[in-house]
Amino acid sequence: MTDSEPLYDVRERTGHPEHPSVDDVIDLVLERAENPRADHQDAHLDEAMATLVDRYDSETIRTVIHRILVEEYPFRTATADLDVDNIDGVRIGTTAVQVLEELNARQDDS
Repeated sequence: MTDSEPLYDVRERTGHPEHPSVDDVIDLVLERAENPRADHQDAHLDEAMATLVDRYDSETIRTVIHRILVEEYPFRTATADLDVDNIDGVRIGTTAVQVLEELNARQDDS
């Protein structure tokens, strides 16, 4: 990974106990897919994830997010061998990173 590529502040990568775990991110993504927020600026992400969970299943979504946030896979490559469209990997990755940033911001505010 080069210096210009993103590094994600998840506990499994950083070892820092105050960073959210990848499971925290996955759980919130899946919770919001199951119960999309109404009248929220990111409601479209919840709705997109609901569609993707229906299309692929939650374990596949979990694998893609883990690959992106912990194993440093690019969004499109994270779908390899999972029978997931590359563009859906981008959607999953975008949502996961947004949720991770939200969780990290919550901890910064505490």
